[in-house]
Amino acid sequence: MPHLVAPSLLSADFADLKSAVHMVDESPAPWLHLDVMDGVFVPNISFGLPVIRAIRPLTKKVFDVHLMIVRPENYITAFRDAGANLLSVHIEASPHLHRTVQAIKAAGMKAGVAINPHTPVSALEEVLADIDLVCLMSVNPGFGGQQFIPRTYQKIEALVELRKKTGSKALIEIDGGVGTGNARQLVHTGADVLVAGNSVFGAPDPAAAIRELSA
Repeated sequence: MPHLVAPSLLSADFADLKSAVHMVDESPAPWLHLDVMDGVFVPNISFGLPVIRAIRPLTKKVFDVHLMIVRPENYITAFRDAGANLLSVHIEASPHLHRTVQAIKAAGMKAGVAINPHTPVSALEEVLADIDLVCLMSVNPGFGGQQFIPRTYQKIEALVELRKKTGSKALIEIDGGVGTGNARQLVHTGADVLVAGNSVFGAPDPAAAIRELSA
């Protein structure tokens, strides 16, 4: 399967989100990555339900919503109603992860689990066969524009092996510091989805950047 690119709206111009969504809508990227931060689980506040609801009519692209919030289980149906197609929660924020995953699926969305750089891939073993996506954080979550953590390559390799062991079909998504300099190696190592923020919206030609990352 060819890899997917998911431009991250966190790096877009918040004064002109409509243009940013329109650009992604006309690009080959099939997903739009939406980072929701609460200032509690991570040291930053981004955007939430009203913004997602407002941009949903602008595109038919998959809304890949990444919750960096405490108690994500309380907001599952709200994000579904706002337009999320795929909802990822952090393993570090979800003490009853299996229940939360089941609730996401019962709400009609695909379920993802995100893990921070310090969390070992082995922590996913008991839930990997039940989910649709693993979001490997390749920076510490909370801010865009951070440097990629090279150890991520070893984590991808370990996750590919764990996926075989568990019979999982979960996609491997890389989030943080992804750009043209490492995209090819990430895909070669086993990544299925590349989240790209600054490397797209900070580029002179964002649409061309998406095309290059998609190649």
